[in-house]
Amino acid sequence: MVIKSELKQKILLGLLAGFCLGMSRSPRGYFKVLEATIDDWKNIKKERLLRIVKEFYTKRLVTYKEREDGTIEIVLTKEGEEKALLYKLNDMHVNIPEKWDGKWRMVTFDIPEKKKLAREALRIKLKKLGFREFQKSLFIFPYPCEDEINFIIEVFKIRRYVKFLTVDYFTNQEQFELKFGFY
Repeated sequence: MVIKSELKQKILLGLLAGFCLGMSRSPRGYFKVLEATIDDWKNIKKERLLRIVKEFYTKRLVTYKEREDGTIEIVLTKEGEEKALLYKLNDMHVNIPEKWDGKWRMVTFDIPEKKKLAREALRIKLKKLGFREFQKSLFIFPYPCEDEINFIIEVFKIRRYVKFLTVDYFTNQEQFELKFGFY
């Protein structure tokens, strides 16, 4: 059985997926979003879903919008969207391909003191994803992850302070190849 707060997270993420589906411009994007959420919606009872959506409405996480055909659309508010993004952020991981492509992904940042919490949250999240610290504000990872990094910097609202690099070689890279278990 799903824990109540977990169910609420799934419902909020499902509503966010609907938002993402509406924003997706390609059929490939539609299927990617649907594939990620369809299993979560199968086992939710209608009565429970309605009760939770009403609770979200009371907490101002969603609002209702009536369409021209008379149907009601449930829409995430800005607060609901932010909360759903945080849930998604907590579940994020990078898919590791079977074979390394020989390229390094680097995230470098210079985040001002007034955004110290975002800077520390970024460091923590990079480490949880498997990045290694190259220098204090430079992290390295051997696998494709640009979409995940873009998502993180959007959630933390630090785009202008963060750079993403893909490099083929750097001196003494063997020590990182060892750290990532390539030998």
